Parts: sequence; structure tokens; C-alpha cells
Amino acid sequence: MNILLLGSGGRESAFAWKIAQSPLCSNLYIAPGNAGTPQYGTNVNISATDFEGIKTFTLANAIDMVLVGPEEPLVKGVHDFFLNDDALKNIPVIGPQAEAAQLEGSKDFSKQFMERNNVPTAASKTFTQDTLQEGLTYLETAGLPIVLKADGLAAGKGVLICTTLEEAKQELTEMLSHAKFGAASSKVVIEQFLKGIELSVFVLTDGNSYKILPEAKDYKRIGEGDTGLNTGGMGSVSPVPFADKAFMDKVEQRVIIPTVEGLKKEGIPYKGFIFIGLMNDGGEPYVIEYNCRMGDPETESVMLRIESDFVELLLGVAQETLHEKDFKVSPKTAATVVCVAGGYPGDYMKGQVITGLENLRDSHVFQAGTTLQGDDVVTNGGRVLMVSSLQDTMFEALQQATADASRIYYDGMVFRKDIGFDLL
Repeated sequence: MNILLLGSGGRESAFAWKIAQSPLCSNLYIAPGNAGTPQYGTNVNISATDFEGIKTFTLANAIDMVLVGPEEPLVKGVHDFFLNDDALKNIPVIGPQAEAAQLEGSKDFSKQFMERNNVPTAASKTFTQDTLQEGLTYLETAGLPIVLKADGLAAGKGVLICTTLEEAKQELTEMLSHAKFGAASSKVVIEQFLKGIELSVFVLTDGNSYKILPEAKDYKRIGEGDTGLNTGGMGSVSPVPFADKAFMDKVEQRVIIPTVEGLKKEGIPYKGFIFIGLMNDGGEPYVIEYNCRMGDPETESVMLRIESDFVELLLGVAQETLHEKDFKVSPKTAATVVCVAGGYPGDYMKGQVITGLENLRDSHVFQAGTTLQGDDVVTNGGRVLMVSSLQDTMFEALQQATADASRIYYDGMVFRKDIGFDLL
């Protein structure tokens, strides 16, 4: 099979690494990829949202399947683009159509979906610029802390936790009246704050049946001890000790089954990954958010633990035979440490030469914000490298990934040395 993978981050690097191991894959193309992805396939200089460019390439290279990594092309309708084109409609796309991708593309859509399908989630209300005054009044009765969420895609930055009423009112006004997050905050969901420990659960579905992939926990804050600004993710661990069988049974019965059945009941086709961001509140699962794709940096840990042929699973999604596919997961622990650019998540350095990638002992390095400059691999994004290790115990996995991250060097490099410490 010839497979086209859309995206350029650490998630796509981990996908590419896994796909390249499958005997079912003849040629793998990554559009646009990064400086590390050519070791798994061929980079193609096409943006993941350039649908016409993707069409031309797909037809010229006899592509048999497209796997979509990031959310933006899904929300913009790449799957629908294929289905609506006579030349492309028989080529399977792994990733939901635009309506289903609204589970991530619109916080208001996803909250209403959860309410209709009795999926446990925090109480919430949605407001627009026209109903700003009602929103300000609602805040006075809502209790603190309170969560404000931009309705649309805001590159992971559209969620604010406010601890005072004054702050909440000011931020709501900024979001609705002054477009703090651009068009993404033309609607704002005000949501009750949930206490507990977060967990990422991943489901692969063909629209009827599903497989529950290894769960993971990611770490969002830039600083050790979970301090400082939120980032796209500084590391991840899988499995998660508190996600035992009893807890995961609750997740399946109360969240996964109602979600998959709800999509079916509402006539919303879904072929791809559902990322369920959960809060474990005293042993009870509540959904914080849905994403319509895999998480990053969780994918880098999850892929290490999947022992089955990944392409076989994707074929099961494409052909709606996922229930027939074998699915094996390693009992070992995977840990991922993310190396970021100096200054991230604010204005960050670019173009720094990376050395020491060949020095890793027992980890994989999945490149993300990298590009080639002559023969040098240089930094080209905020999150630069993901160093992932699979070991018998969590302590060994964390120790190995951290030790291997420290064998790499570029000017201004930052990584957290305490990923997973809260779980040990």
C-alpha cells in the first residue's frame, strides 16, 4: 500500500515510525514532514491544508490511504473533500469528516453533544458578544474558580482558569468584545471547574466498533513542579497507574460507548481517532474535551506500546472491519520527554543547530519543530524533539528518556526533568 500521512509534528513522526514497520506499507509519504521523517518515508512539500495539492499528489502517486495527523485539515473538511471528488472518493481517509470534527472544532457543539448523550461533563453555558451582559451576570452565580473556553480552535491556548470574579469578567469581555483569541472566541463556553487528575484516553473507531488504545497522561506546564505557562505538552507517560481496570470500565461504559453510539444515533459518520480528555474526580470520570485526532506528546508514548500492526488497524477502520483485528498492547511503560526551544511558549529561538541525536542509548527521538539547513538539523518550532523510551517500569522509562534527552544539545534547549514524578 502507498500511504500518505498529513502533518509535521512529533505525533506524525511517531505515526511514521510505526507505519514504516508494517509489511503492508510499500511507500510512505509525509506532507510536509520534518527533518526526522525521511528516515521512515519520503517528505512531500505540501501543506496539510492544501487540499488541491494533496489531490494532485494522491492521484500522481497511486495513494491507497490517507492518515490525517493534526486537527486543522479535519475541521476544514479534508475527508469531505475526498468524498466529494469522483477521482478521490474511493481512497480511504483516516480522520473524521468536518461535522464530526466539530467535537474538537467547537466547544459548544461538543458540550451539547455530551448533554444529549448523557456523557458526564462539567456544567456549562455558552455566550456570544450579543449575550455578553448575560454572561457577566452568570459569572456572579457560577462559583470559583471558573473555566472560560474559546469555542473554536485556538492552538491549545483558548482555555483560561479564572480564580477571581473580577478576572473572569475581564477575560470574558476580552474574549467576546476584543477577540482575544480571534474568531475562535466569538463564542465562549463558561464551565464549572473540575478538581482531580487529568488523563488522556484514545479510541480508534470505524464508526461501529472501536479499540481502546493505551491511555496516557501529559504535562502541560513549562516549568518543573507543574509551574509556569501552559504549553502544547512537555511530556507524557503511558500507562497511568490510577487508570486501573475498575476506572477504565467506568470510562468505557459511561463515556466511550455513549460517544460512539451517540455519533451513530445522530447520523454522524466517524472513522478515525477520538481523543477524550478526562478528569478523574474522586474515581469518577468526567469529560473535559474531545479532540478529533491523537494527542501530542501522548502519541509518542502510545505508539511505543502498541504491538499490533498499525496499518492493519487503520485498514480495519477504512473497511469497517476493526472488530476483526487483533490488538495487542505492551505491559511495559513508555515515557516521553519534550525538548523545546528557548523562550517557548512565548517568542522562541529558531535556527539553532541540533547535535547529539546519534548519542541516544535506549530511546527513540521523534522530531517535531525541525528542518534541514544544508547537512545540519536545526530548530524550527517551539516543541523541537520528543525523546521516548519503553522500559519494564515507569521509573526506568522516565530515567532513560530523561538521560537520553540530556545527551542532545542545541542552544537554548529546555526540557522538564520531573515528567511522571507525580505518578511514581
